[in-house]
Amino acid sequence: MEPTRNLDLLIEYRTYLRVEKGLRPLTCEAYAGDLKTFAEFLETRHGILLTATQQDVAAFLENLRNHDIDSRSAARKLSCMRGFYKWLLLDRRIHHDPTVNIESPKAWKVLPKSLAESEVNAMLESANLAADHPQAKATASRNRAILELLYAGGLRVSEVTSLSVSDLALDSGRVLVRGKGDKERIVPIGNAALEALNIYLREGRPHLARVRYRAHASDAARLFLSMRGMPMSRQSVWMLVKSADSSASPHTLRHSCATHMVEHGADLRSVQIMLGHADISTTQVYTHLALGRLTAVHRQHHPRGRRRLDDELEAEPTPVLEETEA
Repeated sequence: MEPTRNLDLLIEYRTYLRVEKGLRPLTCEAYAGDLKTFAEFLETRHGILLTATQQDVAAFLENLRNHDIDSRSAARKLSCMRGFYKWLLLDRRIHHDPTVNIESPKAWKVLPKSLAESEVNAMLESANLAADHPQAKATASRNRAILELLYAGGLRVSEVTSLSVSDLALDSGRVLVRGKGDKERIVPIGNAALEALNIYLREGRPHLARVRYRAHASDAARLFLSMRGMPMSRQSVWMLVKSADSSASPHTLRHSCATHMVEHGADLRSVQIMLGHADISTTQVYTHLALGRLTAVHRQHHPRGRRRLDDELEAEPTPVLEETEA
């Protein structure tokens, strides 16, 4: 009976996430999966989701650690549980949140993987536009546009595949992106991505659209099309990135975009807005990149920071030439 109660509750919560919170189906499934893992753990302790305690949550996190679940995955599960119990509190089904005062695992102990700028340049150049066959040339221009857009805008793969032609504002160098929870944001893109998109729209997409096979009207408006004229899938974009660099993924390009922006002086608030992070704490993973530059800026521009360097130079002893005997 208890597993059935857990299952019914998870189904109801998943409906809430999809209908009221507007989350994407894949996100809802991921949240439900994390909660199901916790529910199964509670069953081994003869408990259910509605009666979970702080001790249950702490034991669950310890169990994850003992099974070599990385800290980032554990932190994601805890975040999912916090949202779930907040929902139960607001719905007055429980009177105490078992996740309160539970310390989150160090989710960002392992920094996200990013590529060096030279590696990104090599990947982008690997999309060969010199193909002779019209279809090969069309797909090559599409691939180059996708790679440029992933890196230029730091877009998620689902955001790229859901783009429509009408979302582009190439004259002003911007793209309308729909992120998690269908939240919209405007993302600026640079000249390289603009050029690649213009080439694709002019030479690639018209050819791919001509071979459309039973496409729905909504699909016909999608920006990136497959060789059959259908919307590109997330898996197709993932394979495209892998073919350009076997060690990379679409998310690697997103991290590389943020990393390189911070390295070149972008502030974290701007990066947060561009990436579509709901919480600045998610963006703070990139603070380690800004520390070196911040120190240099402080030393260069802060009056006392600069004075300290000058004092050190003044305090350095001047070498004295010893007199030689005649």
